[in-house]
Amino acid sequence: MGDTTVTTLEGREAAVLPPVADETGRGLLRRLRTPRRPRLWFEILLIAVSYWTYSLIRNAVPEQKAEALRNADWLWKLEHHLGLAVEESINHTVNSVTWLIVGMNYYYATLHFIITLAVLVWLYRSHPGRYAATRLVLFATTGVALIGYYLYPLAPPRLMTNTTFIDTVLVHDTWGSMASGDLKNMSNQYAAMPSMHIGWSVWSGLTIFALARTPWVRILGLLYPAATLVVIVATANHFWLDAVGGLICLAFGYTVARLWYGTLPYSLPRTVPEPRTAGRGRAGGRPPAAAGVKEQHITPDSNRPTEDGHPPARPRTTTKP
Repeated sequence: MGDTTVTTLEGREAAVLPPVADETGRGLLRRLRTPRRPRLWFEILLIAVSYWTYSLIRNAVPEQKAEALRNADWLWKLEHHLGLAVEESINHTVNSVTWLIVGMNYYYATLHFIITLAVLVWLYRSHPGRYAATRLVLFATTGVALIGYYLYPLAPPRLMTNTTFIDTVLVHDTWGSMASGDLKNMSNQYAAMPSMHIGWSVWSGLTIFALARTPWVRILGLLYPAATLVVIVATANHFWLDAVGGLICLAFGYTVARLWYGTLPYSLPRTVPEPRTAGRGRAGGRPPAAAGVKEQHITPDSNRPTEDGHPPARPRTTTKP
């Protein structure tokens, strides 16, 4: 079924193979879902604009102080009910070691930017086939976090009034957070749920663990989000339940990428084939022959006897490579 026939010079029909499907017939959606080699200028512009937009929207969310403090009190009571209200003791213990807490302040302020960008650059250079899908996870995670900031304003532990949490940036006079000190007016202080420090660090850690080849680098990938969890709790910038919120957002990001690309980002090919530049047809408008198919030329024959009375010759088939 579906065979195409051509008529020879003598009126006979011969079956030929159907032509190979032209890739240009693919739909727009399929082309968009096909991994492509990233373009450096576009990626730099996209990341810059995306982070600027994220910061703008996050800081534009109304600082609903009263509701944020009520939510923080409720969350703190919930952790006490679960027997897992450990943030206050960790905050006091680490704060007693000056060099350690100062280092954590700088860690909190800078490392989630540095590591996240470093992983993006590594993906761009070494795993171009997986770059776009893994980047989509990060963008979808961050996007859904904005909804959380709007729907559930939450004060960080250091801003609670009925507890003894220590704002370590203020106490040690270190530049460590956009939400403390002289920089507090530039950032929404009541956007603690979910924690993107955890969302971004787990994204980075999983990417390193899944794609790195050196064992100790893979181990560091797993230790990085664990260390980040300790830092956000010790500096009183987040409850540990904020980290759970960050993981939920990250799961959403991976789901979006899985649905869009049909597989997890790390299962995609490492590299992307170069685009084809071969012409679509030959001279004279004839389409190229399918790969591995040879052209067949059938010489005309006759059903009538020859003039000397001999039976007609059988058709001869010649094959050209």
